[in-house]
Amino acid sequence: MGRVFVAGSINMDVVAMADRHPRIGETVAGKAVGYFPGGKGANQAVAAAKLGAPTTLIGRLGNDAFGDQLKTFLAAQRVDLTFVRETAGVHTGTAIITVASADNTIVVVPGANASVTPADLEAPALARGDIAVSQFEIPLPTVSAFFKRARAAGVKTILNPAPAIEVGAELFDLVDILILNETELGLLAGTELRDTDDPARLIAAARSLQTGPKIICVTLGKRGALALVDGETLVIAGRAVKAVDTTGAGDCFVGAVAAQLAGGKSIGDALAYGNVAASICVQRMGAAPSMPTSAEVEALLSH
Repeated sequence: MGRVFVAGSINMDVVAMADRHPRIGETVAGKAVGYFPGGKGANQAVAAAKLGAPTTLIGRLGNDAFGDQLKTFLAAQRVDLTFVRETAGVHTGTAIITVASADNTIVVVPGANASVTPADLEAPALARGDIAVSQFEIPLPTVSAFFKRARAAGVKTILNPAPAIEVGAELFDLVDILILNETELGLLAGTELRDTDDPARLIAAARSLQTGPKIICVTLGKRGALALVDGETLVIAGRAVKAVDTTGAGDCFVGAVAAQLAGGKSIGDALAYGNVAASICVQRMGAAPSMPTSAEVEALLSH
């Protein structure tokens, strides 16, 4: 079995729960507050590890209480932290999240995540059969350096371009699988998209990006997902569940796909598996703590 290497962010999520989101300039009363391990890199690594893949996380933490708590949590999920470094003088990454009616708004303060450098990616030994995963909560030059190393080692790369920012073709040329939601797709394709849009419109936008990534998967929440694989459209049907907190659902999908590919599964099977895993994730509070186990996913798949 191959391994999953995730280069990415590690955050503490401070989550406020309310009946609705405040309007600009408005204060609303919250119902509760929680502290949950998160960060797109950590979420994806935890998802992959809990779904059975040997998983290594590469990133940075501050030398503070949040950093200590996150290390303890990640180690308990069997994520290899050999290449997670402490950075003096900066705080651990923090996300301020408001959850209302299962939807969320998020403000991310990078902290130590902004200090992840290409040099941090030099030590991990990548080998053919491994999967390299990254996102945009660490500096782009670091993501590029990671994927260049992966390509040189014959390792498949997965990019989750979130938070969405415009990037050049040079980075996209290093991506084998692009996994993104409709908002991120719209920004990269230069058009405004919604998860309610007709599938044909979403696929057309995805095709406009295919000069780089070989496979593009658009996650659509309760509507499932659409993918372009070898020029053909693949539809992954949605699952009807009662969502509690959608934070981390996309990361769960990415980590699940990476774990399945590391285990030798086909891209179609991996995407279907990721969709089931994400449907479990949204039924729980928090990001990293909501990631399902392989036993939970297999139980749903067997029905």
